[in-house]
Amino acid sequence: MTRARAPGKLVLSGAYSVLWGAPAIVTAVDRFAFADTSRAAVHVADEVVRAVEMGLVPSPCFVDASSLRAPTEDGGSRKLGLGSSAAILLATLVAHRGAPTDAADRARLFEDALAAHRKAQGGGSGVDVAASTFGGTLRFERGDAASPSEHAAPRVAPLTLPSDARFTVFAAAEPATTSAMVAKVKALAAADPAGFEKLIEHAKSGAVRAANATSTRDLADALAMQAEALAEIGDRADAQIVPTELRALAAEARQSGAYFGPSGAGGGDVAFHVGVTPPSDDFVREAARIGLAPLELTVGAGGAEELP
Repeated sequence: MTRARAPGKLVLSGAYSVLWGAPAIVTAVDRFAFADTSRAAVHVADEVVRAVEMGLVPSPCFVDASSLRAPTEDGGSRKLGLGSSAAILLATLVAHRGAPTDAADRARLFEDALAAHRKAQGGGSGVDVAASTFGGTLRFERGDAASPSEHAAPRVAPLTLPSDARFTVFAAAEPATTSAMVAKVKALAAADPAGFEKLIEHAKSGAVRAANATSTRDLADALAMQAEALAEIGDRADAQIVPTELRALAAEARQSGAYFGPSGAGGGDVAFHVGVTPPSDDFVREAARIGLAPLELTVGAGGAEELP
């Protein structure tokens, strides 16, 4: 019998533009999915079903991903936008197969997990799978895909964030539906290719700048550059990538040289503040007023591993 855990993730940069070739920044967080092969599965994620069908694991097993979810009033739970499906898959794979023995073995684990995850979700960049597999903070690129629909082999490398960057993460009261927003953005790209190209190029420029940032201020400026473009893309596509209620707080953060905005595909399920100092008490209170609660977590957690 084996137990394992895999971390969730926070996408810091490159949302949407990663699908058009820009580098993304993703970091693993110290909230984990735990898998235990000695216990029977209760709920089986689609990604695990596909892994079984592909012969990557013999069967599902018990998984606890409660730290990657939030309780609801009806006694259930909802996703927090921290990559729970990828974490569940990686924890299950390592629980059955054991911890990777070296870098090449971990790379094979990533390839297998990415194949199962994409089969379950019909695509996706794979950025969350990378975070759960390798841990730390990563620069992630999709590879040589000619379009957002193609499944290229990603390029993944460790990335060092500015040493004085301080992250504060917030969760909204309602989750966002990533697949629906991505579909709307792709529809906009097809309907208005010229207009979309101008906006996504602006976002891509910000993503490149963020991946090369050496200071927290430069990182914040690069993230704000992306958010500006993504907000307009969202407005045109009728997809709330940067929800209206977040924009006043974003402007307040910019005044102090920090950044505040949604993580990943947006919609507001998870947002984060980054600056050389944490947000003020007044900022946190205003965030609470619009339904955002701070999440206790740290960035740069380790990757999928076997537990004693």
